[in-house]
Amino acid sequence: MFKSAEEALSWIHGLNNEPGKPGTERMKWMLDRMRHPEHRLRSVHVGGTNGKGSTVCFLWHIYQEEGLKVGTFTSPYITSFNERMMVNGEAISDDDLVRAANIVYPVVKEAAHETNLGRPSEFEVVTLISFVYFGRMNPCDLVLYEVGLGGRLDPTNVIFPLVSIITNVGMDHMQQLGDTLEKIAKEKAGIIKHGVGVITTVENPQVLSVLRRTAKAEQANIYVIGDEFRVQSAGHDEAGEHFDFDSLYIHEKDLMIRMKGQYQLKNAAAALMAVDFLQSFFGLTPEKESIRNGLRKAVWPGRFETVSRDPLIILDGAHNLQGTEALVQTVKRYYPGRKIHVLYAVMKDKEYSRMIPRIESIAADMTFTTIASSRAAHSHDLYEVSSHTRKRENRSWQTALEKLISETQDRDVLLACGSLYFIAQIRRYIYRHHKDLQLHLN
Repeated sequence: MFKSAEEALSWIHGLNNEPGKPGTERMKWMLDRMRHPEHRLRSVHVGGTNGKGSTVCFLWHIYQEEGLKVGTFTSPYITSFNERMMVNGEAISDDDLVRAANIVYPVVKEAAHETNLGRPSEFEVVTLISFVYFGRMNPCDLVLYEVGLGGRLDPTNVIFPLVSIITNVGMDHMQQLGDTLEKIAKEKAGIIKHGVGVITTVENPQVLSVLRRTAKAEQANIYVIGDEFRVQSAGHDEAGEHFDFDSLYIHEKDLMIRMKGQYQLKNAAAALMAVDFLQSFFGLTPEKESIRNGLRKAVWPGRFETVSRDPLIILDGAHNLQGTEALVQTVKRYYPGRKIHVLYAVMKDKEYSRMIPRIESIAADMTFTTIASSRAAHSHDLYEVSSHTRKRENRSWQTALEKLISETQDRDVLLACGSLYFIAQIRRYIYRHHKDLQLHLN
């Protein structure tokens, strides 16, 4: 049995992240052995290619502002593993992590060695720990569950939520989910439950058709942006995005979010439609001020995050083509005419041959680097893909970052992007080694 968080984390990280047998059958078997802690949850399930974390963040802050106790289960982490499970923004303590790990350990061991279900993956075990934590040890008024990968076969897809949200569907994780948008959409639609409402900001007709068919088959009401709810930009400034929102019961003018980028309006709209739904069917009715203040207070590390004002350093975890396109549009929206220095690293299973041309379209210069991970693309491979006239390669991201900080002038922007794992390391490094900068960490 584990006596410390270090021992528990060593076990968790030592598990293979590729399960012996895909699907939720093993999760259901283990949860049955644990008397189903997930049945005690009042949850919202959030899937989609991009925007899951931001949508969870908006909902969390709105209901926390209302005085509710709100749990969040998200991935990956930016600062520490414990932040994957939080209650009102406070990460699970080391003691509670050890207690929960000790509860799930015998069941995981039994599944791996005494059944033909195959070995549980790291993400399955982390999800089990979260069910124990939120279901038994620290019960919440509402728990917001972010899908790990896809939807249909994801370990989180054993919950029966109050409402489901599918933010958008793009070409990502194609090895696991399929090589066409329709195939990926079917996997994402797998979180739609019988009789449970589903909210989406998907606008692609092909993807929307898949979601509508699935919802109809499951007798689930579907709420689509542009039909059942609408969001309208009211402009932006250095503080963030301003917008109006309308749904059946919520009609608000000049709302404001600090998370920058026009795409964030859709994430905020998905959250507000969920508020409307939970108000209509479950009596969760936040005051107008809770909605306004919650939206305004919501921040999500690593998403167009300003970590230093002088020099201006922005981190963004855009890790797929859709996220990269959103990042490019946001840079153009907020920093037109500025010289953008890009520091770039990405995982090798991503479509970087299509992502690099997009990000370098806004760059004055490109510096390619890598991180210590078996999944990371080599900096030289990224360099070879680039056609930028001012490009360079440095295998040490720390050295590359220091050089770029020294070169970034008053009106320049240093943009580090390509992977949330990369951004997490840069964030920690700047916090520890650059207290001389005008730090602006959340």
